[in-house]
Amino acid sequence: MKSSILASLMGLAALVKGYANPLACSGVCGNAHDPALIRRDSDGRYYRFSTGGKIAIHSAKAITGPWTYLHAAIPAGSKINLAGKDDLWAPDVSKFGNTYYLFYTVSSFGTQNSAIGVATSTDLDNWTDHGATGISSKAGSAYNAIDGAAYFDGSNIVMSFGSFWGDIYNVKMNNPPLTVASGASSTRIAYKPSGTHAQEGAFITKNGNYHYLFFSVGQCCGFDASKPAAGGEYKIQVCRSSKATGGFVDKNGVSCTNGGGTTVLESHGWVYGPGGQGVFWDPSLGAVLYYHYVDTRIGYSDGQKKFGINKIDWSSGWPVV
Repeated sequence: MKSSILASLMGLAALVKGYANPLACSGVCGNAHDPALIRRDSDGRYYRFSTGGKIAIHSAKAITGPWTYLHAAIPAGSKINLAGKDDLWAPDVSKFGNTYYLFYTVSSFGTQNSAIGVATSTDLDNWTDHGATGISSKAGSAYNAIDGAAYFDGSNIVMSFGSFWGDIYNVKMNNPPLTVASGASSTRIAYKPSGTHAQEGAFITKNGNYHYLFFSVGQCCGFDASKPAAGGEYKIQVCRSSKATGGFVDKNGVSCTNGGGTTVLESHGWVYGPGGQGVFWDPSLGAVLYYHYVDTRIGYSDGQKKFGINKIDWSSGWPVV
């Protein structure tokens, strides 16, 4: 009797500590590194943008698919004359007014020679590249100017960005957000003071009275060649603040600029290294967390990463998948 009760309690503990698997995905669910998700207002069609191939665009009638590859968003490459201008990383797509804005990164792996660019569209299919936003970095800069994500805080559009080095910053943008606002300075909003400062992929969204800063922590890539020690791979964390421009703390009250971060999603079962995330408020599902991950049943290479979606439960005041 005692053993059966103990087994039941152990099973309950496993459920409490576990994470829901990603929602079913059909069609082209790969080619999904650093996804950005948006839904077109005119017809409700979903669009997914991802790193590489001059920003790959996929589209579907439903958030779970079937996803179809369309074409490169910026087929001629970026106007920004840096190494990586014909690859392009970490897209973020937002709509301000009647225009969609696609922010992207020009960089090369392991360097600070980076810049965030922007393209615009009225239909999500055809894009005009405008080149540099004014957010850039080089060797010796306080930050690495990658992983830009725009957010309207109710008064201003702010751009969050950064990776390793000084980790995550944000800065006020003009409206429309083609360039940094005149005289605006960058402020650090998240930092891991120990190790390699492996923190990136900032994304801010609002729920209730708080602005929630989601970010990825750990090793993102190259798992087929070299996996980190268990727990050192990508995972998704969050902090929150009453302001979008700083003051973020985790669930335990630890400042996000002093290593704070409450884990939202990490490796579990056949899901390995989830990250590169964003939050989308879906008309049917409510808030969803979207991200890329390795399906260990398929393979660990960057090209095999899959598109993942989980519904978010905000009932505790903190996001739970």
